[in-house]
Amino acid sequence: MTILAHLRLVHDRIEATCLSAGRQPGSVRLLAVSKTFGPEAVIEAALAGQSAFGENYIAEGVEKILALRRWRADPALRADKPAPALQWHCIGPVQSNKTRLVAEHFDWVQSVDRLKIAQRLSEQRPPELPPLQVCLQVNIDGGANKSGLAPGDALALAAEVARLPRMALRGLMAIPEPAIDFVAACAVHACAKELFDQINAAGVLPAPMDTLSLGMTGDLEAAIHAGSTMVRVGTAIFGGRQVRQAAAPAA
Repeated sequence: MTILAHLRLVHDRIEATCLSAGRQPGSVRLLAVSKTFGPEAVIEAALAGQSAFGENYIAEGVEKILALRRWRADPALRADKPAPALQWHCIGPVQSNKTRLVAEHFDWVQSVDRLKIAQRLSEQRPPELPPLQVCLQVNIDGGANKSGLAPGDALALAAEVARLPRMALRGLMAIPEPAIDFVAACAVHACAKELFDQINAAGVLPAPMDTLSLGMTGDLEAAIHAGSTMVRVGTAIFGGRQVRQAAAPAA
């Protein structure tokens, strides 16, 4: 099947789930997770109507951002095909030595879990670019191998991040451990929705958060039932992950 066909199936899943949950289909955005896939796959998805893409690996993501920028700017590369505007989300861990790359190239970063990282992103965001859109990553179920701040620390960090210049706090992101069934998946996603609502109700933010990034290929239905406004889908769009090539050793 083509990427276009896969995208249609994913959109059908989102629409059907929204209807079964009593929600409007347009209330859930699709983020296509393109990690390990090359620019050609992103171009195919973009030509099929997908505009938002998520990258876990920062250097790889920047390479694709630059490649797609060249493709959009050069009619010869596009062969007269349309050049849709794209939005790039960093959804992987951000280390201090990579904040400048994120600040200079991405539109969103969904994986902020420390004030130090947020401050560096704010300082390094070029003033000519729009504010960097930010989600806090929360380790909602305490997974030992998951990134993210503890739920109890989220309100204080949200208040600090919301005050930083050149960025806008948009919401929360979580990647729970795989659940044993649909009911269990709904329950853990519901904890993220409850935390999201609690922070908005606390009155410490200049504007309410509007983005709850929950759910992937295997659990998007449970996430939507719990209140997700953005699902991050890779495998159901692009297929199984490609193996990343390790850098060649120095001579």
